[in-house]
Amino acid sequence: MARFLSGVRFQVFYFGVKTLNEFGHEHVYDAVEKPLLFAQTAAFLEVLHSLVGLVRSPVSATLPQITSRLYVTWGILWSFPEVRSHILVSSLVISWSITEIIRYSFFGTREAFGSAPSWLLWLRYSTFLLMYPAGIISEVVLIYNALSYMKESGKYAVRMPNKWNFSFDYYYASLVGLAIYVPGCPYLYSYMLGQRKKAVSKTKAA
Repeated sequence: MARFLSGVRFQVFYFGVKTLNEFGHEHVYDAVEKPLLFAQTAAFLEVLHSLVGLVRSPVSATLPQITSRLYVTWGILWSFPEVRSHILVSSLVISWSITEIIRYSFFGTREAFGSAPSWLLWLRYSTFLLMYPAGIISEVVLIYNALSYMKESGKYAVRMPNKWNFSFDYYYASLVGLAIYVPGCPYLYSYMLGQRKKAVSKTKAA
C-alpha cells in the first residue's frame, strides 16, 4: 500500500512540476486533479490504521493533518474553481508530494526489507522542516482566498427555516477552521521535531 501511494504521489509531483515549467502555475491544478483527489482521499486510511494500532502514529497527530488536507483538497480546491489558478497551488502540490513520496518510500522500504537506509531516514525526519511550513502557508492562503467566493455563493450553506430546524454557514465554519490552524500548526510541528530528535538519536546510537 505504501509503495502504491508513493507512486501516486510521484505522479502528482511529476505532472505538477512538468506543468508548472511548461505552462505556468495557472494550469497545475488541472494537471494533477485526479491523482491528487485520489491520493488525499486514500490517505484517510491512515487515520483508521492509527485507531486500530496498525501504525505507531497517534490519532492526535494523524487526524488533524489528514483532515486539513482533505478539507483543502475537496472543500477548497475542488469546490471553488476560482482559487485553482493561484500560484500557491503549485507550492501546495509540490510540498505535499515531496513529503509523502519520502514518507511512503520510507515505510515501503522498511516493510519490504525490515529497515530503511540512513539517508532515507534522514530525509523522512528532516524535509518537513521546510515542506511543512510551505504546505501550511499554502493551505492558509488558499482557504483565505476562497472565503469571498464562499460568502458570495452561499455554497454548502443551510438556511433557516427548514424541516430540520438547522442552519449551517460554510463561510463561518471555514473561519473557525482557519482559527484552528493557530494552535494546531505549532502542536504538529513540535510533535514532528520530537519524532525527529528520537530518530536521529537512535541513528547516532547505532
